[in-house]
Amino acid sequence: MKLKVCGMKYQKNMEAVASLRPEYLGFIFYDKSPRDFEGEIPELPSEIKKTGVFVDASIDFIIEKVKKYDFKAVQLHGNESAAYCQNLKLQLADHTEPVERNKDIESTQVEPVEWNTEPVEVWKVFSIKDTFNFALLKPYEGIVNYFLFDTKGKEKGGNGYTFDWKVLENYPSSTPFILSGGIGLEEIDKIKSILNTKLPIHGIDVNSKFEIKPGLKNIEELEEFIKLVIPA
Repeated sequence: MKLKVCGMKYQKNMEAVASLRPEYLGFIFYDKSPRDFEGEIPELPSEIKKTGVFVDASIDFIIEKVKKYDFKAVQLHGNESAAYCQNLKLQLADHTEPVERNKDIESTQVEPVEWNTEPVEVWKVFSIKDTFNFALLKPYEGIVNYFLFDTKGKEKGGNGYTFDWKVLENYPSSTPFILSGGIGLEEIDKIKSILNTKLPIHGIDVNSKFEIKPGLKNIEELEEFIKLVIPA
């Protein structure tokens, strides 16, 4: 099972979280969020996939941020259609950027090279409270890499409480998903229980329950969570 720590804002805190080696670190680009990200990301271990989180953003805006920060995953948290996801995925796969050849080589021609050496993952978020119509997932099958299930609430994420995970007992898809929404140390037993099912869970996404303030994570509590949930 993979771990994503989302809503990062502060450089020293990013480095401290990265030292715990989560598989993903999330950066939110949504001006209505208290975790809206601006600034620079320090150099992080290459095995950590930096993830950009967007809400109904333009494809050009997403590509700009993917290029700037070398994101390996894009999380779509708005009302993005399946056609939008398909278009985004194609543009992420096809995008190239011209660079100069090595100066030691006689030719000074410019040739295009891929700016990202591996496909950028595309995640689509769906919010759940007490029930969910799984038919909504069907148009996205075969397009997105993962679904992410979050708690339906006032905010676009970071609401601080979990939805009823029993809803997922009826999950009809083989597409792996990420479990999110108000997950903290209090949910350890629930997490262990759902991980023992046959559901295709790719990972767990944590955020507000591990915060000292929006965007600033409690390293000690994250470390404890990892020891309790992630096999050594």
